[in-house]
Amino acid sequence: MQRPRFLPDNFILALIAAIAIASVLPIRGMASTFYEHVTTAAIALLFFLHGAKLSREAVVAGASNWRLHLCVLAATFALFPAIGLVAHPLLSSLLTPALAAGVLFVCLLPSTVQSSIAFTSIAGGNVSAAVCSASASNLIGVFLTPALASLFMSQAGHAGGSWSAVAHIVGEIVLPFAAGQFARGWVGGWVAAHPKVVKFVDQGSIVLVVYGAFSASVVEGLWHQLPPSALAWLVAVDLVLLAIVLAVTYGVGRALFVREDALVLLFCGSKKSLASGIPIAQVLFASSALGAIVLPLMIFHQLQLVACAAIARRAAVQSDREQAGTA
Repeated sequence: MQRPRFLPDNFILALIAAIAIASVLPIRGMASTFYEHVTTAAIALLFFLHGAKLSREAVVAGASNWRLHLCVLAATFALFPAIGLVAHPLLSSLLTPALAAGVLFVCLLPSTVQSSIAFTSIAGGNVSAAVCSASASNLIGVFLTPALASLFMSQAGHAGGSWSAVAHIVGEIVLPFAAGQFARGWVGGWVAAHPKVVKFVDQGSIVLVVYGAFSASVVEGLWHQLPPSALAWLVAVDLVLLAIVLAVTYGVGRALFVREDALVLLFCGSKKSLASGIPIAQVLFASSALGAIVLPLMIFHQLQLVACAAIARRAAVQSDREQAGTA
């Protein structure tokens, strides 16, 4: 029996459950210290598997379409950050400081890999180019996102630029990712043959981080500090942010590329990675602020899945009609 198209998937439901449990039964004291070590190990394993999973051959093979890839990277690491920086003063008055910081953090993240490629495929786009663009975005984002966060978020008045943070980034993200790339020749086949195990580690580590993050935030009084109006504004802000980027990538794609490549720009250039974003936030921000920092990303993630699924289905129907008309 298929799940209704607009209901959250099991992963989103698990994240919601983690927030609910943390709100009622947050982890405290010595247990939280042990839990933090567990999540650190899970994050390192996550990025090791990401490094082992990303195909260097796919990136090299698709690199010839450089105009398309530059446009995707520009949307991800230039358009999004520009919107976030321009809007930040207004967001600070509409949202709490931590939520405003979270929206800015969303703008600095790399694109997704799996869903970008999946939606491109459903819509009849250039799948090989999507593999290249999404992989390149994640590969660059491992290094660029922490650097942008340290630069822009410190300028906006938020933490994230200390040498300690840099050391944590290198130890928990960059080195495991590089180790995964180095070990790809030995473990890449196993990783490719066990997608369910990789997915479990991928999603399970994020659920662990979310539970720990919201536990620390709840202990510090998160829900007492977030008025309902701020949460309502947060959903509206995420919707507007997504709509702006979808409109820009759609317009640029139609103006510069054939339909198949335009779909790559639309789907790869408008998405933000929850899988990379939450572990990076875990490294960059204090535990007490982390729950509010990642909340905008979790909402944006669900909104982008719903919107892009609808767009992909519509594009697929249109493509089928066009093929039927030319047959």
